Amino acid sequence: MSKKKPLSKGQLRRMRANQNKRLSRKEANADNQEIQDNLLGPEQAGVVISRFGQHADIETEYGTITRCNIRRNISSIVTGDKVIVRLATEVQAGSGIGGVVEAVHPRTSSLTRPDLYDGVKIIAANIDQILIVSSVLPSFTTQIIDRYLVACEDTDIQPIIILNKMDLLDDDNREEIEQALSRYEQIGYQVFQVSSHTGEGVAAIKALLNDKVSIFAGQSGVGKSSLINALMPDAELLVGDISDNSGLGQHTTTTAKLLHLQSGGDIIDSPGVREFALWHLPADRVGWCFIEFREYIGMCKFRDCKHGDDPGCALQEALAEGKITQDRFANYQRIIASLDESRHARYFRPQE
Repeated sequence: MSKKKPLSKGQLRRMRANQNKRLSRKEANADNQEIQDNLLGPEQAGVVISRFGQHADIETEYGTITRCNIRRNISSIVTGDKVIVRLATEVQAGSGIGGVVEAVHPRTSSLTRPDLYDGVKIIAANIDQILIVSSVLPSFTTQIIDRYLVACEDTDIQPIIILNKMDLLDDDNREEIEQALSRYEQIGYQVFQVSSHTGEGVAAIKALLNDKVSIFAGQSGVGKSSLINALMPDAELLVGDISDNSGLGQHTTTTAKLLHLQSGGDIIDSPGVREFALWHLPADRVGWCFIEFREYIGMCKFRDCKHGDDPGCALQEALAEGKITQDRFANYQRIIASLDESRHARYFRPQE
């Protein structure tokens, strides 16, 4: 039997085009089944609580939450978006759809995450601050914190660093972790220590959230869901344990959701990621996102300085003089080294 000949790139493109046409026809048919305009009420303001495919749960200014269709001309909608919605005056039995999202207001901020298959994806919108949660277990690492800090600086969203599970600090790890956290405080970042298990430090975190839209970011297993449960017990989010085999947290959250604090403020609980990819950023932008590097950027002897062994490197000189720390500089170099690797993986990803 002869070996089946692989499809050419042209054949693959035609196949994908046909699939897209079929999907478009399916979506068009779904639009035809949307609530008729004469059954929709007046326009009103709303906020996206969560997004599910072609539908979104919308909370109106009156506090009601309704699952709505999304107009096809709306290209992007995520949790936290401010929208214009029309609710149905009559809901068709069994449909579960009670309105239509008509428009999305411009965003004041958006948190994005690059995806190897889908490009840059928006995770959530209109965020005031990002609480970067690390913990004693899984093993504390500044590499992940610095990746999140770069993402925050790039999107101009205020970051706050939180060490969770402080009750697990002991003589073996306390000095190293506290020194690392002190380095972040010295360059201007807010740092808090908390234990969602004992409740220590929870009140200070709750005060940070008043009148803000906040999002918790961090590796799986650092206790984001446990911390949110401690802040608002009525949320009852699923909490994952630490894997006995890998020492990594088990992924628990699956869909981004906007939650309200009784004390004021909102939390967006979003799917956790173990590492924040940054391949969409140019190297000079990454350097700018290390805030203590900014006064030295552009001061190197050569314009194309790679900040390695290059002569006259301003960053290397600042490092030698103790103006930037070895830990942060090493993490910067790791991020820069990973950029080309990630772009290479994206460019040569398998075609589907």
